[in-house]
Amino acid sequence: MDFNMKKLASDAGVFFSRAMQFTEEKLGQAEKTELDAHFENLLARADSTKNWTEKILRQTEVLLQPNPSARVEEFLYEKLDRKVPSRVTNGELLAQYMTEAANDFGPGTPYGKTLIKVGETQRRLGAAEREFIHSASINFLTPLRNFLEGDWRTISKERRILQNRRLDLDACKARLKKAKAAEAKAAAEHELRLTQTEFDRQAEVTRLLLEGISSTHVNHLRCLHEFVESQTNYYAQCYQYMLDLQKQLGRFSGTFIGSPDSTASPAAATSPPAVSAATVPTVPTIPVVPTVVGVPNTLAEGVLNPNEVKPPASGTRKARVLYDYEAADSTELALLADEMITVYSLPGMDPDWLIGERGNQKGKVPVTYLELLS
Repeated sequence: MDFNMKKLASDAGVFFSRAMQFTEEKLGQAEKTELDAHFENLLARADSTKNWTEKILRQTEVLLQPNPSARVEEFLYEKLDRKVPSRVTNGELLAQYMTEAANDFGPGTPYGKTLIKVGETQRRLGAAEREFIHSASINFLTPLRNFLEGDWRTISKERRILQNRRLDLDACKARLKKAKAAEAKAAAEHELRLTQTEFDRQAEVTRLLLEGISSTHVNHLRCLHEFVESQTNYYAQCYQYMLDLQKQLGRFSGTFIGSPDSTASPAAATSPPAVSAATVPTVPTIPVVPTVVGVPNTLAEGVLNPNEVKPPASGTRKARVLYDYEAADSTELALLADEMITVYSLPGMDPDWLIGERGNQKGKVPVTYLELLS
């Protein structure tokens, strides 16, 4: 009991001495032991690393999970050391709705077929997003979080100890200056030597930890490369999925041009009403350049020479460009959204492409980038 009381009294005395020293330093009434410039630079670098790591971590979490409620839920599961329940991605949920809508409207109708195709692509996009989030969480977020919750806490703890050792050292220096009697000076000098040794030892421990920030940067650099690689793979997958979908939809674009009755029942199709030729609607088609004997079909051979391509004598069509398109090579024609161009087809051409002309310029253009006009 007496030992505990003495320890409490001693701790209270140390706390009071440190508080007095700190207050007097703030008021400019006491001297303060300054750390060397190298040590101060290490401290500033460590603080900067901690602050920016926190910001990058939080914003990456927002990027991967924009829903704040979902982030809070994941945080609570993590703190409770429980597995986060699997959550359906937005793409997968959209795919589910599209598939259900297709079944309701009729999976054999043009709209139903397209809903199914787009829904399947959305499902693949959602799965790719899930894989990217998982990879980024393990390879990027976890190392950043481990630094903040592990290494940084250790550094902060040792810095607090160093601050206390410095306050003790400066308080001893102040007592030595105030000591008058020889015996009091000797005791103060002995105490000063002990506190100086403890301060130097703690300063070395803290310095080694602060210098370890360089290794932290190297580790975070490696993790950043892995994050970029995961993100690159994710966007590459998404791009490829959308290209495939665009090609699939392009093959059926003719189904929706000037044919509002394409969803009519088979019975109606086999038993059309008797109408005169004048009332039958005509569906505009892409004019095809006839094949001339002795003239090489440059498009079938995979090479397009704009000088050798001749438009049909009549029947070319106008088209409005829906999106900007950058030509991949000299055989293609670059497009700007909302401009008007002339288009036609050639024998043996890929059905997803047409020949486009703008003034003296001509080249291949993708059908899916165009709105064909009558």
